[in-house]
Amino acid sequence: MRKRDSTKFSRRSLLRSGGWSAAAGLLAGGRAGEASPASRTEPPPDVYTRLGVKPFINCTATYTINGGSRLLPEVIEAVEQASYYHVNLDELMEAAGKRLAELLGVEWALVTSGAAAALTLATCACVAGTDPEKMKQLPDLAGLKNEVLLPRSSQNQYFHAIRAAGVQMIEVDSAEALRNAVGPRTAMAIVLGNRFDQVRLGLAEVASVLRPAGVPILVDAAADYPIVPNPYIAAGADMVAYSGGKIIRGPQSAGLLIGREDLVRAAWANSAPHHAFGRMMKVSKEEIVGMVTAIEVWFAKRNLEAEFQEWRSWYDHISQRITAIDGVTTKVTGPQRGGPFPSLLISWDPAKIGLTAGELYEILLNGEPRIMTHAGGPGHSFLLRPVALKPHEHKLVAERLYEVFRDAPKPKAHQPSPPACDVSGAWDVHVRYQLGEADHMLFLEVRGGRIVGTHVATRWRGAVKGAMDGDKISLASSIPFEGANLIFEFTGTVSGDSMSGSLQPDEYPKATWTARRRFAT
Repeated sequence: MRKRDSTKFSRRSLLRSGGWSAAAGLLAGGRAGEASPASRTEPPPDVYTRLGVKPFINCTATYTINGGSRLLPEVIEAVEQASYYHVNLDELMEAAGKRLAELLGVEWALVTSGAAAALTLATCACVAGTDPEKMKQLPDLAGLKNEVLLPRSSQNQYFHAIRAAGVQMIEVDSAEALRNAVGPRTAMAIVLGNRFDQVRLGLAEVASVLRPAGVPILVDAAADYPIVPNPYIAAGADMVAYSGGKIIRGPQSAGLLIGREDLVRAAWANSAPHHAFGRMMKVSKEEIVGMVTAIEVWFAKRNLEAEFQEWRSWYDHISQRITAIDGVTTKVTGPQRGGPFPSLLISWDPAKIGLTAGELYEILLNGEPRIMTHAGGPGHSFLLRPVALKPHEHKLVAERLYEVFRDAPKPKAHQPSPPACDVSGAWDVHVRYQLGEADHMLFLEVRGGRIVGTHVATRWRGAVKGAMDGDKISLASSIPFEGANLIFEFTGTVSGDSMSGSLQPDEYPKATWTARRRFAT
């Protein structure tokens, strides 16, 4: 948390300057941002470095794993002030809900512990309402509505948060299938928020089928930003979930659920501090006030188009610098779902610059200054996204990229050694995870020097491909699940009818694997 400059914080100065009356003024109608927060200087990153963690310049925008967005100064101020006092959370959320509803032009609003929690709590509201027996029963859905309808075009891995409440996801791909899926067990429908693309069975079409049937519709708009009037509610949604820690620049672990008052209030009843399924989804008084402040500032001070223009000027600076290197090109891409802001695509010619995107990632992350990017894999491009950058950091990024491209090695062709053996056939694979073990199978075939086949995991299966370099083998499989792909990357050594090595299972901890050939083909 940033510290003040020479003015020492005290309870007396807090009260004299308005202090926690910010909750009264802020939540009762006063606009944040009318008075600037106390002047602050950026402190050194001691809170991280003393733990051995080195911060970085963040070119990945609002990815949670990289810290999300930068908190607004007003939010930092509000969170700090809120931490000095105690309030009743029901009273605070009532005031916050009213103020947010006024600002957002909706019936009611709730601050949640992130957008994923908003999805879970909305599901609980649709299944259990505010009936305490039903609320206590979750996630046991015996006798309760237990089906959530899902357009296939909206399927994604974040809906684990909905399944957590115990419901069954019913996937449909047409209006007719959606209509036929509605029944006495239907609790609600979930649609992925998308204002940028035409998709099959989008929100408007879903609403035309479900609203006459009285089925509530929830929209996951986590990466989006609030607009008044709300386009999702106008198109037929009953509730909309947003992340607070992305482009809104509120607390990273906060979110919003807005929309129909009875459902949003029921979501709060199912949430902490109440003893229901959502008890683990605690949102603090500081996060509530910080989230309200972020929305206040959104409407009082922020100009999104001006921010877009500033980011484009950063791209101009970066582009002018790095395209001075022969083979480097850039292109500004428009806002899209998941990234509702302009981004910069940086590409380079591998015939002139001997770096893969994965190698560039390592160089930037392990260099000085330390820079986190989306670069990765064997390709030769990556997307630079601006939301988490500080105003001066684009110059540091431009200079570092220029240095890396300038000093990159010349391309050199690698001629792999002939394969030590033919790995075609069926393989029994034993995986040792950091905690736990599993038995998989690989069905491999060598075609023109490349390996293709099928990876059968414990429950699902997907395509696998790879290559050999002497007795070294590398395989990568992609197993579809919930609109995403679970990636397994095997590396190891082959010796006759056995293989072994290390395994990187997607974003999860590293594992090891051994394999024995069951039969050759």
